[in-house]
Amino acid sequence: MTDWKQLDETYLMPTYAHIKLPIAIDKGEGNYLYDVDGKKYLDLFTGLAVNILGHSHPKIVAALKDQGERFLHISNVYLNVPAIRLARRLSALTLKGKVFFANSGAEATEAAIKLLHKYRKKVAPDRRGVIVLKNGFHGRTLGALKLTRQPGVYQDFPVAAVDVLEVEPGNLEELDAALAERPLAVLLEPVLGSGGVIPLSDDYLREVEKRARAAGALVCIDEIQTGMGRTGKLFAYQHAGIEPDVILFAKGIGGGLPLGGIVARPEWSDLFGPGDHGTTFAPSPVACALGNAVLDVLLEDGLLDEAAETMKYFWEKLRQLKADCPAIGEIRGRGYMVGITTSFDADRVRRLRLDLLRDGFLIDVTQKTIIRLLPPLTLGKADIDRFIEALSARLNQMSKEG
Repeated sequence: MTDWKQLDETYLMPTYAHIKLPIAIDKGEGNYLYDVDGKKYLDLFTGLAVNILGHSHPKIVAALKDQGERFLHISNVYLNVPAIRLARRLSALTLKGKVFFANSGAEATEAAIKLLHKYRKKVAPDRRGVIVLKNGFHGRTLGALKLTRQPGVYQDFPVAAVDVLEVEPGNLEELDAALAERPLAVLLEPVLGSGGVIPLSDDYLREVEKRARAAGALVCIDEIQTGMGRTGKLFAYQHAGIEPDVILFAKGIGGGLPLGGIVARPEWSDLFGPGDHGTTFAPSPVACALGNAVLDVLLEDGLLDEAAETMKYFWEKLRQLKADCPAIGEIRGRGYMVGITTSFDADRVRRLRLDLLRDGFLIDVTQKTIIRLLPPLTLGKADIDRFIEALSARLNQMSKEG
């Protein structure tokens, strides 16, 4: 292990040095990761919400093998059958409009920014700016960075010329004041992920849609982390029954490979013309083949419905955990997107994460003190029980230490 850590520090830029755990992964199987020493860990982080079917799912492996033996890359000069099939399915399952594929969540945000620019030029020249939520996160590239409202992320990097109106999540008065400035759009995450796992209520989302429509602003929903079944619906906005103008997606859609993009309603689907936007590698035929396999498992095999039921059990156990552990302040989120606050400071939460690592559980921490859980949709009740028991023991032990 020491050699891998030293090599990592020698050859990789230290952008993730503050969060790297002291394990080197050898393989993944089901809901578990195995390190180079053969120890297994229940993965409750899933590559930051990417591996929603766990690791080495047989249908993902089969799709990877099949497409890999056909071709890996062809460019956008040719018709890309896996991408066309995936776009058609995403359109039918969401807004009935067209899809632009990118390689990542940040690139999905960049595409949305450029689409809004085209909207302003062609449809609404008298409008400017985008409403975003305080502590929202939409990526780290320079355009997306302007819409991400976390000082530790945007720092003093140069930013794109995008006007931003920042409002508090859930505050309708601030939303109304921002809408009075005649912005182009509202952009929000249904559950703020990096910002602390803060769920927006269905009532609030419905009010955002209603008030944005009345003010003539578009509604853009960032489903990069919440999408592909993580909250119990294919996309989290569907809980509220709203109809956005643009959906941003990534992470889980690629089945473990880089894939992202946007879906736009039919009336905005042709704002991009030839040459207005593009990327060499997206849509990757392999990632799109895996995306189709993900939809097959979620919808045709019924995993989405099964997971929605198991999520209820998970939340029952979480509520019981809170009752049994005085150190827990709040448990919030939706589905398999959970944030747990405690009475511990950042150092003790960091230690708790390492203690759970030793116990064989992989969790995340966001905002330095918030335990973030992003388990796979394949998580079973036995694994839930094991984790809750281990977390309860560690929390109560730490509380006794004072």
